[in-house]
Amino acid sequence: MKSLKWILCFIASAAVLNAGAATPSTTTMCKPGVQERNKIIARTVFEDILSRGRVDENERLYHPAFVAHTPLRDADRDEDRAASKGWRTAVPNLRMDVLRIVADCDLVVVHWTGSGTNSGEGNGLPATGKTLANLWGMTIFRIQGGQIREEWTSFDQYAMLKQLGLLPSDPQPTPAR
Repeated sequence: MKSLKWILCFIASAAVLNAGAATPSTTTMCKPGVQERNKIIARTVFEDILSRGRVDENERLYHPAFVAHTPLRDADRDEDRAASKGWRTAVPNLRMDVLRIVADCDLVVVHWTGSGTNSGEGNGLPATGKTLANLWGMTIFRIQGGQIREEWTSFDQYAMLKQLGLLPSDPQPTPAR
């Protein structure tokens, strides 16, 4: 289990450094209790904001200068809040389960799964009536002063679109002759 912690911290550190952010703090420089507080903040995003639909908690937890880094562009706090609302509209019974949380001072890595039924339209998804199950992802948060300043999220969008029937079926292999 300890090796998993270090692997996840390495991934988090590499992602932050590659994104051009400031060098992350090390555990030895972290004030007592900060890592546990940051884990609670990260868990609140998944359990309260996304799973329970308490999107207004965004105002308290996310810094006004928050940035969500994506492969295509960065999004601000208002866009991130709108995306959270969009997920709750597309999947009203959305459930986000935290599998693991690893913290290294101001960096928190969350390994999560999502599930629910796509019964509404949101975030560009039509209502398909199909169920999402076991959708895996990882989020890295950088938390300063009790608020989330930056976020990097990656999840299996291909699996999500396949489960919702929004991608063509996989071709059946041709029998050998």
